[in-house]
Amino acid sequence: MIRLSHVFKRYKMAGHMVTALNDVSLEIKKGEFVSIVGRSGSGKSTLMNIIGCLDKPCEGDYFLDGCGIIGQSSRVLAKTRNQKIGFVFQNFNLISYLSAWENIELPLIYRKAPLSMRKKLVAEALEAVGLSERASHKPSELSGGQQQRVAIARAIAARPPIILADEPCGNLDSKMGNEIMRIFTELNQEGRTIVLITHDPTAAKQASRLINIADGKMVTNN
Repeated sequence: MIRLSHVFKRYKMAGHMVTALNDVSLEIKKGEFVSIVGRSGSGKSTLMNIIGCLDKPCEGDYFLDGCGIIGQSSRVLAKTRNQKIGFVFQNFNLISYLSAWENIELPLIYRKAPLSMRKKLVAEALEAVGLSERASHKPSELSGGQQQRVAIARAIAARPPIILADEPCGNLDSKMGNEIMRIFTELNQEGRTIVLITHDPTAAKQASRLINIADGKMVTNN
């Protein structure tokens, strides 16, 4: 499903070229639950951005579902993200003045999904994360764990085959973090491909495969 071949990513910082990814080759199969583990600055978030079609490599190839991503227009990449990838971020990225329901519904509106379909998909997503009774609550009325569950519901509402989660437990206590990881495990058991970006070894071990990255290079791929 996800295949990167000899990917390089370089940035210019303070007049110097910095290599964020250095000859990374990686394959993630449909239905896998993979953790990409590394310290801050290791290149793991850059890797996630490329997998998520949010950024492009300087060199190398990337194939998603058999389709070449390199060279695609911004419009095509946006469509790919919308249809195939659900994102979950450490800081939740919820819109403060919208309710949980409205936050989850918004990407479906962008997809021009009919109202009846939106109602069905949002209700199912809220039920999947155990927040049906909090549908009308705004983010400020929810705990951190509940906000992250809303973010997960938003990511899964359109039923994308891939979920990319960047440090999803980083702002949560251990109890809430375990609850979030339980939800990811259940989503994986339902057939979703889960890619977890983390520096937390406890969260990483809940995946079926660990990929370690350091200084922009793949260290191990078990």
